[in-house]
Amino acid sequence: MSTFQTAVNPSIAQTEHVRVPGRAHVVVIGNEKGGSGKSTTALHIAVGLMSDGASVATLDLDARQGTLSRYIENRIAYARRKGLDLPVPMHAAVEASTLPDRGMADTDEQARFEEALEPPLLGADFVLIDTPGSDTNLSRLAHTWADTLLTPLNDSFIDLDLLARVDPDTLKVVRPSVYAEAVWKQRQIRAVQGGRPVDWVVMRNRLSSLAARNKRDMGTVLEALAKRIGFRIATGLSERVIYRELFLNGLTLLDLKRGGAGPSLTLSHVAARQEVRDLVAALNLPPPAARAPSAGPVTAEPMPEQQAAG
Repeated sequence: MSTFQTAVNPSIAQTEHVRVPGRAHVVVIGNEKGGSGKSTTALHIAVGLMSDGASVATLDLDARQGTLSRYIENRIAYARRKGLDLPVPMHAAVEASTLPDRGMADTDEQARFEEALEPPLLGADFVLIDTPGSDTNLSRLAHTWADTLLTPLNDSFIDLDLLARVDPDTLKVVRPSVYAEAVWKQRQIRAVQGGRPVDWVVMRNRLSSLAARNKRDMGTVLEALAKRIGFRIATGLSERVIYRELFLNGLTLLDLKRGGAGPSLTLSHVAARQEVRDLVAALNLPPPAARAPSAGPVTAEPMPEQQAAG
């Protein structure tokens, strides 16, 4: 039997977005389904925040696939080839343990995760954590640290099934599903540990420009589910070929024409770039920590010693 309970009104229960003194604001990009655009979303948000003067670190908890790590490697290589000064986040990849005993492996992974998290947690304004598209110990650890949890969700009832079981005739939410249950458990752990409420944002990703019935029905179900289990809804990134093309050079839409970076800017790219800015604004993140006047803007460099960990 499910232990899931109806959440308190999220406008009351969720975080007030006041920065915890002395540490970074942690944004976890989480969804147990692959192909939802987590890595693309993570780097676009990171570049958006850095463009506003914030110092940003990223953690890749899916080191075996390593999409975010590869994205950042491509970015560094492109900037060197072109002689461009592109902002790059501090970055670390945390590998899963290979120990055969599950208990020892979990302890090993916790140590690896905390070792990678500590430097940016104390030295950056924001830490963005990209999680695997499956239920793993590392992903669960990350969720307990989330100040903001961002869940990219393709606009499909296949993807929605991870959040809720839906009656096909009435479109009523029958019950929360596996990922919603997992988030609820991590919220409980965070509360026991004395953490502030998690601001959970579900991002409708790869939206079609057409006013299709599926798009309308998805909106109806998500609105009902948001009130029931306590998340906010944000519009994410539309389905555009440009996102896949930018990966090879490690670029984001916010980089186009930054000192000559990327392909020529089209009206479609301008619209897509505004989507990214709107998404960052919708997260309602706290402002960067105050810095001494002499410090100047911070452009973080990768942390190769962390990338090689494990």
